[in-house]
Amino acid sequence: MSFDLTKLQKKIGADFDNYALLEQALTHRSIGQNNNERLEFLGDSILGFIMADEIYMRFPCADEGIMSRLRAHLVNKDSLAGVAKRLDLSDELILGQGEMKSGGKHRSSILSDAVEALIGAMYKDKGIESTKLWILSVFKKELASLSIETASKDPKTQLQEYLQARSIAVPKYTVISTTGLDHNQQFKVECQVDSISKTVSSTASSRKKAEQKSASKILEILKHNE
Repeated sequence: MSFDLTKLQKKIGADFDNYALLEQALTHRSIGQNNNERLEFLGDSILGFIMADEIYMRFPCADEGIMSRLRAHLVNKDSLAGVAKRLDLSDELILGQGEMKSGGKHRSSILSDAVEALIGAMYKDKGIESTKLWILSVFKKELASLSIETASKDPKTQLQEYLQARSIAVPKYTVISTTGLDHNQQFKVECQVDSISKTVSSTASSRKKAEQKSASKILEILKHNE
C-alpha cells in the first residue's frame, strides 16, 4: 500500500475490506496494467443508475428529457472532479512520473475517473446498498442544487434572464487563453457583469463549456449578494 490507509478512508468516508481494490481505484493507467480503468467503467454505470433512480424519485413530474438533463448535470467530468477535490483525492492518486510532472494529480479528467473507479471498487467490496449511500452522501451538495429549472435552462441563459429582470446589461465573455494540443485544448473564459466589480474566469475543454461554467459562478455570486 503506497499511502496512509487510515487517512485515506477517513477522507473518503468509507471503510474497505479489500484494500487492493481501494489502491487499484486510485492507480492511473500511466503506472501499468493494474490500473483503475476497469473499475472506472463499472463505476460510471453504477453512478448513472443511482443518479437516475434518485432523480426519478425526487422529480415525479419530470419527463424523460428533463431527467436526462438533470442526470447529465450531475454525472459529468466537472461535477465528479469537484467531488474529488472535496474529498482531497489529489495527493492520493498513484501516477506515473510523466503524469506527476505534468500536473496530472490536479487534472479534472484524472480526478473524475478516480471517483468513478472508487464507486466501482466500493460496489465490488461492499455491494450496491453501501455504494448508493456513499454516492448520495458525497453528491449531497450537487443533488441539493438540482431543480427543474436546472434542466430547462443552461447557466448562460439563466444569467442573462436574471440580469434582464433587473435591468442590468448582458454579461461580457472574453477568451483569456487557449492552451494544449488540438485534441486536448483548454479554453479559459472570463465573464464580467456590471453589477459586481470582480470578474470570474473558468477553464474547460471548449469555449462554450468555459462560458457556461463562468456564468454559473457569476450567478452564485449574484444570488449570494441578494
